[in-house]
Amino acid sequence: MASLNVGNLGEYLREQRRNAQLSLRQLADAAGVSNPYLSQIERGLRKPSAEVLQQVAKALRISAETLYVRAGILDAERDRDEVETRAVLLADPSLNERQKQVLLQIYESFRKENGFGTGEPAGPARDGDGATDQGTGGGSTAGGGDAAGSDTDAGRRRTAG
Repeated sequence: MASLNVGNLGEYLREQRRNAQLSLRQLADAAGVSNPYLSQIERGLRKPSAEVLQQVAKALRISAETLYVRAGILDAERDRDEVETRAVLLADPSLNERQKQVLLQIYESFRKENGFGTGEPAGPARDGDGATDQGTGGGSTAGGGDAAGSDTDAGRRRTAG
């Protein structure tokens, strides 16, 4: 059961790594995992933790949620629309990283307001809610909310993607 998901994950990771024109060793270094471990993930022999997937996603500059779905951590049917929305926002080349994270926080805030949960664990999502409320109230992302948003974004990226 898990091996099918992991195999799908491994193939996808290999494809994304090649698209990013990174060697296995370069990606392993950027993600902070060992070269042999990353190779085993790509070959479908290991099922990585959500934290490792988040580190790999960050190194590849792709959506951690997409990796979570491929690894079987998130339910693909239930979370597909949210994952696709997040992936589109994260892939937009016209936005910088801070702008992408602010948009994701606002998106999460609206989903919660409308009665939908997020694909992230409760802890980081709560941290994100505080930053989202501040960011939404300010109207502009260029103001003093920068430092607080960056700290919250970095914390969430390390733990849940």
